[in-house]
Amino acid sequence: MTTDLSTTADIEPRSMPEPSEPDPRMPRLVNSPGFRNWMLEGWGEADRTPIVPAGAPTATAAHRGRLSAALPGRVLAIAAGRAPMRANDTAFEFRADSDFLWLVGLGIEDAVLVLEPVSGGHEATLYLPTAFRPGDEAFFADALRGELWVGPMPGLAEYADALGIRTRRIEELDLPGDALLAGTVPATGPLAALGGRPRSGELARVLSELRMIKDEWEMAELRAAVDTTVDGFAATVLEIPRAVARGGERWLQGTFDRHARTFGAGPGYASIVGSGAHAPILHWVRAEGAVDPEALLLLDMGVERRSGFTSDVTRTVPASGTFSTTQREVHDLVEASHRAGLAAVGPGRDWSDFHAACMEVIAQGLSDWGILPVSVDEALSPEGQQHRRFIVCGVGHHLGIDVHDCASSSHEAYQGATLRSGMVLTVEPGLYFHAFDETLPPELRGVGARIEDDVLVTDRGSEVLSSGLPIDAAGIEAWMAALR
Repeated sequence: MTTDLSTTADIEPRSMPEPSEPDPRMPRLVNSPGFRNWMLEGWGEADRTPIVPAGAPTATAAHRGRLSAALPGRVLAIAAGRAPMRANDTAFEFRADSDFLWLVGLGIEDAVLVLEPVSGGHEATLYLPTAFRPGDEAFFADALRGELWVGPMPGLAEYADALGIRTRRIEELDLPGDALLAGTVPATGPLAALGGRPRSGELARVLSELRMIKDEWEMAELRAAVDTTVDGFAATVLEIPRAVARGGERWLQGTFDRHARTFGAGPGYASIVGSGAHAPILHWVRAEGAVDPEALLLLDMGVERRSGFTSDVTRTVPASGTFSTTQREVHDLVEASHRAGLAAVGPGRDWSDFHAACMEVIAQGLSDWGILPVSVDEALSPEGQQHRRFIVCGVGHHLGIDVHDCASSSHEAYQGATLRSGMVLTVEPGLYFHAFDETLPPELRGVGARIEDDVLVTDRGSEVLSSGLPIDAAGIEAWMAALR
């Protein structure tokens, strides 16, 4: 990455100290009148049309309407956030706050959406930072926002045309003291003054619960994310022989992440790739191990769309292409649990139904293997839960514009609620036998398996969006053989 702070006078923070006695051979360019004057003229127009996901303006206008109806008469503000600095003058990649994405349709760094009460609802205004274009000194002097450094940037007019929403300069933002604030407010930049304001738990909760029921546009985005993810699994599995020979888990992680960036915005979360003893580690995102050709390989990956909607799919495959007897037994028990969970998803069912269905199968299977120290009934009781030693995580969550969607909802609206048509959730039981767990027989130590599907609740039942990938051991073996 190029940086020359003799040129970038306005960058904060600086990555090089100011010289006490400047070398005349390296003058600060902004102090050179010839350079500055020459840089201020002679530039033509660039294409600054923002890339907006198809259908987003209409869908997000409807989302704003639902929010307006839920909180009438209140001034509402949702901030998009800012990419945190990685080191000195180098920032992480920007990903907008999810509530902002749901209401606007694309991420705009340092922007704020404000809904102001008017007769019959709210009027929306998008407050935006200045884009530094030719004619501004910051065009060439600001490495974070100057177009010479970062490329053409849409401005007020371009965003207004593309999104169908009124836009104003961020400097004009003047929120009343009783405004409800949500989103991500950065500590630096033009929104830093809002940093001292409390976030509204009420607004965050309302937004989270509104996002539970997906509309047709959201469902289409999720279907596309899942379909692209299925293709990414195939691309990743094809690379197993190369990962075994050289590259290991990280090669497979990089394969999927490259696919996600090519056919979407990127991975929806840190891709989990765990071989052998790493497969039972729930969040093994380090991917710094080898791929054991005789072990199971757990792949938990999802593509995020430009709209922010993501999939979340897991399959456990034998690196060799064929399950061993022990591996198949573990996978078969997880599959039985998974099928029981899927069967418990439908409109009017309690959220806890699919959790209970998965756990009953897991507990019974562990008991049949002689692993549980108590009876199945005692293990399933609130005071027992001994089977959870091998599955400490939950077996599902809402899915949408976040991988763990709707997290600010109340308990009554989430785990205490019944399933409704339009909800999208994951079902993901697993068994995680850690290599250092001495309560296990040696052949099970270091074996981990999970099956995760993305499921849409429909009027009559449910639809498995990720059904393009097999879930049974024989089907996985046949799928891998066909790929190779």
